[in-house]
Amino acid sequence: MAPEPSAAPPTTTHVSAVTDGTTRVFTWEESARIDVRNLGGEIVIEANAAGLKTLAGHLLTLAQDGTPDGAHLHLEENNGLEEGSASLVLERCND
Repeated sequence: MAPEPSAAPPTTTHVSAVTDGTTRVFTWEESARIDVRNLGGEIVIEANAAGLKTLAGHLLTLAQDGTPDGAHLHLEENNGLEEGSASLVLERCND
């Protein structure tokens, strides 16, 4: 017998960050997998669908009106990225 679809929303992880008095919430989709590799001349970001949605959400959060210049999010191995990943910083720059 096939399992019935669940009406419950997927489990997510939320992180709030405050920059210059502005609070932004960054959300990780359930089962998100993001791997960042530095191949010397290029950076490869490899992610499953949940990971791509997570990154897109992070970028949209930083793009929100009122987000100050220099607001950023650090993603590192075991802090949003897969083991062995290169560190990644997403930063807003209005210049």
